[in-house]
Amino acid sequence: MKTQIIEELGQGDILLPALVAEGLAANDRIKVRMSALQAAAHHAQEPGRPASDLGVESQTAGIAAAGIAALIGGAHLIGQNRLAAPGLAELMQNIQDDAATMIRAVGAGAASEGSKAQARFEAIRAAGLLDATGEIEMSRIARLTGVTETAGDSLHRLVMDLHKQLNRLAVSCAEEALDGAQVFGLHGEDRAAVAAFMKGLNATRGLKFSHPGLDTMAMRAAGRLLIQNDIGTTDAHVVVIAVKKNAVTVTYTDVHLARAKFFISLFDKFDATWSGLDRHTAAGLGEDNSFYLVTGQYEAGNAADRNEFLAAAGAALVFLIDWNKARKLLRTWVAKDDAARILEWAARQRIGHRGLLELGGNELLGSAVRNAAPSRIGFGERLDQALGRTAAIDFLKASLRASTEALLAGRSVRTVRDQIEADLMRHLDRVDGTLLAAVLRQIGLAHDLVAAVARHLAALRAGQAADGALLVQRCGAIEQKADRIALEGRKEVDRLNARPLIGQLIDRAEEAVDELEQAAFIASLLPERSDPSLLAALAELCTVAATATEVAASGVAAAMDVPEGRRADSEDALSAVMRLIDAEHAADTCERAATALVFRSGFDVATSLSVIELARAIERATDRFAAFGHLLRRHIMIDLAA
Repeated sequence: MKTQIIEELGQGDILLPALVAEGLAANDRIKVRMSALQAAAHHAQEPGRPASDLGVESQTAGIAAAGIAALIGGAHLIGQNRLAAPGLAELMQNIQDDAATMIRAVGAGAASEGSKAQARFEAIRAAGLLDATGEIEMSRIARLTGVTETAGDSLHRLVMDLHKQLNRLAVSCAEEALDGAQVFGLHGEDRAAVAAFMKGLNATRGLKFSHPGLDTMAMRAAGRLLIQNDIGTTDAHVVVIAVKKNAVTVTYTDVHLARAKFFISLFDKFDATWSGLDRHTAAGLGEDNSFYLVTGQYEAGNAADRNEFLAAAGAALVFLIDWNKARKLLRTWVAKDDAARILEWAARQRIGHRGLLELGGNELLGSAVRNAAPSRIGFGERLDQALGRTAAIDFLKASLRASTEALLAGRSVRTVRDQIEADLMRHLDRVDGTLLAAVLRQIGLAHDLVAAVARHLAALRAGQAADGALLVQRCGAIEQKADRIALEGRKEVDRLNARPLIGQLIDRAEEAVDELEQAAFIASLLPERSDPSLLAALAELCTVAATATEVAASGVAAAMDVPEGRRADSEDALSAVMRLIDAEHAADTCERAATALVFRSGFDVATSLSVIELARAIERATDRFAAFGHLLRRHIMIDLAA
C-alpha cells in the first residue's frame, strides 16, 4: 500500500486494514527481537550452555535468521553488568521501529489509545532504555523485557497492550476477497459497487502481463465506500474512489501530467466533472518531489449507471501502467501528439501497450525496420517520414495489436517479429503504390495529349476548321500539369527513400508527355488542306500511340496490386510490358511509312517537314513507353521475388 500518497490525499481511513496488518506483523518481529535480547543475555552469562538461535521463530516473523543467530552466539559480557553482541545497535533500532509501527496502527483506528501508547513509548525512550549502541546494561534488558507489576512500565508490557488493541481493530477489519479485491467491513449495498469496479479491472487485468500492480482494497469508512488501487509501482500513482449511494468521486494522482490528461480522456462518454490538474509537492514523491492531482465527480441517475462508470474506471487502470514509457517509445517513430493518440486508441480497443513493451518495444520495431527495409528507412529516421503519417500510425497500431494478441495466445516472439516485418513491408509497398498512382496520372495526361492530336487530324481530314492555336494552348496546359505531377513525385521518391525504379518510371512518363506535347505543336502547323493520305498515315500513328498509353496505364494498375500476392495481376502487368514493346515496333513501321510517303510524293517543303517531324515526335513517345515497359518489368520482378 502506498501509504504516503494516500495520506497526502487525506484518505487515511482506507489505510487502517493495511496498518493493522503491518502492526500485527511488527508485533511478531518485536517479540522475536526481545527474545533474542534475552537469549543473548543468557548466553553471555553462561557461555558454556547451548543457546537457542531462534531460527524457526525468526523465519516465521520474516527476520533474517542468520543475523539473530550471530547476535546470540557472539554475545559476551564486558565486566559484570554490560552486554556486547554483533548487530546489537541494529537490533535496538529495529525494536524501536517495530514499536512505532504498532503505535501508528493503533492510533489510526483508536486515536486516544494511540496517543496514550505514544506517551508511554516516549517515557521509555526518555529513560534511555532504547538507546541504540553496541553495548547494553543487563539491568536495561530486564526492564525492557519484564512484565511484573512492581517493576513499573516496560516495553514488553506496552507491546502486549498494543497487541490487544490491534486484535480488537483486526476484528473490525475482518478481511475477505471479493472478485480479487481485499475488502473490509462492507455494507450490503457496497458489494455491488466493488463487484462492478472489479469486473472492469478483471476484464483488462491480463493486459499488464508480467508487470506488478492493480492490487485493490475496499472498505467502508465515514459513511461511504472507499476503493483504492495502487495501479503500478510508481510511488505517487494511485487512484482512490469514494462511493456514496450513486455519487462517485475519483481522486487520481500521477507524476506525469500527460498521463493524467490521458486518464481523464478515457471517460469522455460519461457526464463527469473533472477538476484542474493541480501540482502538489511531497517529499519523496516523483522526480522533483511533486505530483499532479485530479478529482472527478460523477452523479449517476441510478445504480446501474454508477456501476457502469465504476467498471470503466477499473478497466482503464491497466492502460496507465508504463504509459509514459510507451509514449517515449512511440515518439521515436511518430510525432508526440500522434504517439498519445495511438495509446488512446489502444486503450479504447482494449489492446494496450504492455504487450509491445513486454516483447522488446523499440528493439522489436527496430529489428523489423532493419530486416524489412534496411535501405528504405535510415537510422534514427521516423516512420512517419518514411511511410507517411497515416501509414506510420496504422503500422504502429497493428504492431500493438499483434504483440498483445500473440502474448495472450502464447505465440512466440519470432512469430510476432515476422508478422510485424511483413506488415511493414505491406506499408512500404503501399507507399510504392501511392507513387505509382502518380505515374498513372502522368500516363492519363499523355493519353489526353494523343487524343487531342488525333481530334485535330480528324478535323483536317473532314475538311473542318481546326484551331491550331487552341490545340497548342490546351496541350501546353496538360503538359504543365504533368510536369507538376512529375516534380511532386520525384520529391516523394526522395523523401520516402522509395525504389529508384519509381523515379525512373516518372522520368520516362514525363519524356513521353514532352514528346506528345511537341507533337501537338507540330500538328498545329499542318496546312489546312493537307493530303488525305498523309493525314491517314498520321492518324494511324496516333492510334498506335493511344494504344501505348492505354497499355502502359493497365500495366501500372496491375503492378500496384502485385505486392498483394495476386498472380493474375502479375501476369497482366508482364503482358502489358510485352504489348508496349509491340506498340513501339508498330509505331516504327507507321513512322517509316509516313516518311516514305512524303519522299515519294513530292509535297511542298512545309507539308513534308511538318509530317515527318510530327511522325517522329509520336514515334519517340512510343520509344519512351517501351523503355517505360522495361523498367516496369524490373519493378514487378522485385515484388514477385519478395
